Amino acid sequence: MSSLGTLSELPRQYLDNLTGGNLVPLWPSLRKALPHGAPLRRTQPVLWRYADIRPLLLQAGELTPIEKAERRVLVLANPGLGLDNMQATPSIYIGMQLILPRETAPNHRHSPSAVRFVVEGQGGFTIVDGEKLPMQRGDLILTPALLWHEHCHEGDGPVIWLDALDLPTVFAQEASYALEGEPQHVRNQPDNSQTLYRRAGLVPYRSLGGPRSQYPLLRYPWQEVREALMTLAPVTEAGEIVQLAYVNPETGLECLPVLGFSAIMLRPGETALPPRRSASAVLHVVEGEVEAEVDGVPLVAGENDTMAVPTHAHLKIANRSSRAPAFLFQVDDAPMQRKLGFYETFN
Repeated sequence: MSSLGTLSELPRQYLDNLTGGNLVPLWPSLRKALPHGAPLRRTQPVLWRYADIRPLLLQAGELTPIEKAERRVLVLANPGLGLDNMQATPSIYIGMQLILPRETAPNHRHSPSAVRFVVEGQGGFTIVDGEKLPMQRGDLILTPALLWHEHCHEGDGPVIWLDALDLPTVFAQEASYALEGEPQHVRNQPDNSQTLYRRAGLVPYRSLGGPRSQYPLLRYPWQEVREALMTLAPVTEAGEIVQLAYVNPETGLECLPVLGFSAIMLRPGETALPPRRSASAVLHVVEGEVEAEVDGVPLVAGENDTMAVPTHAHLKIANRSSRAPAFLFQVDDAPMQRKLGFYETFN
């Protein structure tokens, strides 16, 4: 491989002329943009412990009323990317959000798409375009781009959930913004996850050949996801990961365009070696305790802990219990990479 020319080899007058014309020579910096063999990465394998986050989040509830916060969130920021950039990976934003009894996080909409994965609490709900969605532990709730949504709490004690947004991608395109709106009027119909899309393989008949909603299902109850994983596990070969993808029930495609979501079960004593992928990911432990190794960095994560996995990373993850399964929720940017045509897996 031949060496490339450097800036120091170019005459000063030539460089000044380039600068004056808002021009930059590519060849001295080509390997920064297109390194050979593997991408340059600043993202670090990071573990965020819920035991550390929770008291600080509750303290935020004492320090800042919801009227001053709009959304009371602590952002899980990857130090390799710079804490001010609020990125867990280059394309994934992760936060932990708190709402207290009788509070309402006001109605708004924004250009980034978001999901809420409920961590703890009872009595919370999200309203998305007039549909009231209960928030039970482990439920996944979609708030897609530009849809109105607000969060409310009619129970007791704190309700906390994990936010995952494609904010870094939208922000990088200078397309990120939000609008505030009046409180929504809740439609007089039950949550669609419990009525229209109750069973996999069955959709409302009217959806055949007719106009389809872009986001027909907005809530994926954890109780049903967990049951499906438990049913899948006995018929999954040893060495193959027990994993289910969250999809649009009418198309079978990922439920959001940029970020993908899946649930993983590690059987008792199981060690998984997922294929190395071009996608970055965030893993959140729903139940159990796992021991992970991300690019050689050991991370031990318990219930409600969260880990960042960089692009192209070597990953090994093991269930530390020999008697009970472990369950994880995964966020990745594979849907975006597939659409852009550079998603890869490696043996």
